[in-house]
Amino acid sequence: FDTDSDNMVTHYEFKVALRALGFELKKSQIGRILAEYNIKQDEGLITFDDFNEIVTQLVLERDPCEEMVRAFKLFDDDSSGKITFRNLKKISAELGEGLADNDLRAMIDEFDKDGDGAINLEEFLSIMSADTE
Repeated sequence: FDTDSDNMVTHYEFKVALRALGFELKKSQIGRILAEYNIKQDEGLITFDDFNEIVTQLVLERDPCEEMVRAFKLFDDDSSGKITFRNLKKISAELGEGLADNDLRAMIDEFDKDGDGAINLEEFLSIMSADTE
């Protein structure tokens, strides 16, 4: 995010970094954060240490359930409310995984509790919050 490699980010670089990290903050929210660090909103530079501290705090404030819903929506790229075989195949290809069709179908079959051939949000949340003993 530090485009000129000076170990500082500008206000603009800061906004871009936050958006890239999944934080959709309003201008007033960004202004409030910068004011807490005595950084002038449109001209001040943010040190790496301040940037790291700010982002760490924002990450800790995230709601895990909201993050899981956001992840579900990334898979459900057609907004059908379900993760289908087609969705999984597309994501697999985009990530360069190249999983076999039968492996993708097996993933769906394993977690598809209502038998509709897809993973709905409830099933996805169950997968993501399952204990890994």
